[in-house]
Amino acid sequence: MYKIIIDSCGELTEELKADGHFWNVALEMEVDGERIVDDETFDQKDFLKKVKESPTGPKSSCPSPESYMELYRGEEEHVYVVTLSKELSGSYNSAQLAKKLYEEEYGGDGKQIYVFNSRSASVGETLIGIKAQECEESGMSFEETVETTERYISEQRTYFVLETLETLRKNGRLSNLKAFVANALNIKPVMASTPEGQICQLGQARGMNKALKKMVEEMLAGVTDGENRILAISHCNCPQRAEAVVEEIKKLAAFKKIIVADTAGISSMYANDGGIIMVV
Repeated sequence: MYKIIIDSCGELTEELKADGHFWNVALEMEVDGERIVDDETFDQKDFLKKVKESPTGPKSSCPSPESYMELYRGEEEHVYVVTLSKELSGSYNSAQLAKKLYEEEYGGDGKQIYVFNSRSASVGETLIGIKAQECEESGMSFEETVETTERYISEQRTYFVLETLETLRKNGRLSNLKAFVANALNIKPVMASTPEGQICQLGQARGMNKALKKMVEEMLAGVTDGENRILAISHCNCPQRAEAVVEEIKKLAAFKKIIVADTAGISSMYANDGGIIMVV
């Protein structure tokens, strides 16, 4: 028996929610003093409205070790945890501390726990959870599942394009001048994850459509075995834009499967209204 825990930056599709092996542990957000939990109560449209009106922008906090420990308990012998990149959040460290505390308290119960640093976010975490499940369902041992999934993480790449840079500006991650120039000229940066799980800029384009096209080109340039890989796209309140990206990709390459999901709370905070995230 196994359990896969994904922090709430990773989207769980309806199929995964119904699977029985997948669990979310919630991060939290704060907008102008109001606390918002990233769970089934999250209201994306209301959140985006609050973020747009906020002069300071949203903040986030990672799950407590106790939140993770609660999910570690149970009959499952194998527990796999997937967290937001430790370069972006304390979620990984919290999950690791919970593992240590659990093993100190219940060390004799035979349960094996492993925490994956996704080095990604959003549907990148989702794909890692799916890979761990594929390994378990194929009969791999705990150690083999960990090794295979870690190898998958090392090969995975995350890309994204944002409609607006306002949240980054409000959070102090982008200068007021750079954000103003980008918005005034309708310049959209094409961003990606580094192998270490940090964020880098690959390029930029004027206008969202050109930026999305460039993102697809960058992704396809780095994939040689698409027919064996699952590609995942998450969108923040823009399903038609996501579907257009899917159609563009299908014209150019074949993938084993393409998953599309709406962003949950933390991913909505990062992507902001209209953002597109793509992982393969």
